[in-house]
Amino acid sequence: MATSLKVNGTSHQVDLPDDVPLLWVLRDEVGLTGTKFGCGVAACGACTVHIDGEAVRSCQVTLSDVWGDVTTIEGIGSPDAMATIQQAWVDHQVAQCGYCQSGQIMQAAALLAENPDPTDTDIDDAMQGNLCRCGTYPRIRAAIQDAALKLKEV
Repeated sequence: MATSLKVNGTSHQVDLPDDVPLLWVLRDEVGLTGTKFGCGVAACGACTVHIDGEAVRSCQVTLSDVWGDVTTIEGIGSPDAMATIQQAWVDHQVAQCGYCQSGQIMQAAALLAENPDPTDTDIDDAMQGNLCRCGTYPRIRAAIQDAALKLKEV
């Protein structure tokens, strides 16, 4: 039975079992590969996307449990028109290997949407479920702080 879902503003019909994780729907059916598989148990954050603005681990949300519009890293900006948080990532040279970065950025974007003036503690608390094997946490925090300042100017 086909299921309808809206991803990055575009409606998609997928004919998959209800228990397929959203991560694989996005990557294999919709063709959006910016969302990464990291652990499969919601422990690393590499697969973070937004559902109705809420950061969720797409490896643990099944197709039947998607409750609203999905936004992936591809939906918040592009190389030619980056979102403020993406530009801050570039400005602070956050990425090393880059594997976790889409999940990190999606988590940070959700934080800033909910709390436009986060403290270091707010940032650490919000980002604690997103792991970076390269250890770029100080640059992640700096990028989030910079994005928060730039978003206030808008």
